[in-house]
Amino acid sequence: MGEHHIDDAGTPRPAPVEYGAAVDRYLAAADLGSASRRVYRISLLGWAWPLVDRRAPTGRERRGARPPVVPLALLDAPEAAERLRRGLADRAGTARPRTLDRELACLRAATAWWSARGWITADPAAGLVPPTPRPDPAPAPVDASVPVVTVATPAVGVPDRARAALALRAPLRELTLWHLLHESRAAVEQVLALDIDHLDLPARRTRGSAPGTLRWGPGAARLLPMLLAGRTAGPVFVTGRRAPAGTAAAERCPVTGRGRLSYRRAAELFTAATRPLDPAGRGWTLIVLRDRTPRSGRAAG
Repeated sequence: MGEHHIDDAGTPRPAPVEYGAAVDRYLAAADLGSASRRVYRISLLGWAWPLVDRRAPTGRERRGARPPVVPLALLDAPEAAERLRRGLADRAGTARPRTLDRELACLRAATAWWSARGWITADPAAGLVPPTPRPDPAPAPVDASVPVVTVATPAVGVPDRARAALALRAPLRELTLWHLLHESRAAVEQVLALDIDHLDLPARRTRGSAPGTLRWGPGAARLLPMLLAGRTAGPVFVTGRRAPAGTAAAERCPVTGRGRLSYRRAAELFTAATRPLDPAGRGWTLIVLRDRTPRSGRAAG
């Protein structure tokens, strides 16, 4: 584990030995508003229970409960990943899917930040995946004596496709990208070219240094701080793995080493995610996110 960390004033600070202290240091460095900081603190401290193999409190008890004291070194223990996986499965029984995704994103951002500083050597959150939602119960048998009325489903228009895609359960990165494309109506290439210092998050717009002016709405405004937590430079949208050797510094995150997300990969992920929504089974293209009203004679996807 790293012995010291240089703070913004250039003063060496010893690495924290306790999980809660590491959470405090991470949140102090993160560019978050007070409300987002509070949400992150609750989410991150909630993982303390499964790290010591205890079940986390739920409901109203969760907000007022004092988390157990956890050595930060426990995240490097071989059993840490399995304990977090069990905690994630347990949390899935009481939390909504989006809440679960948010809490997992908070943990991943924090562990990446700690790892970059040498405070931990392993990332037990790297392989965590939210459990697959249980399928809806099978419909009750049809009584042959009761007539069945079949209602034809109308064709899905472009705005309906956008709404359906944005309602999907998807990773934080994809949801943020989709909301930003939908709310800004910008070209995919322009959005993927954004760097963190291009964004003026409080104003919901890009700064003058960005390649073109973008504005966005409440959806992207809610998701962007969570996506960027712990990162202050580099591409906004990055891949899930480290960039190959030789990748230009401007094309990778200085904290995690991950490269800029490509148009091809973003398009593949959107098409795969929307395939269950497409009656033809092919999936849609990212262009459907840029439209808000039907336009005659224009292909939707």
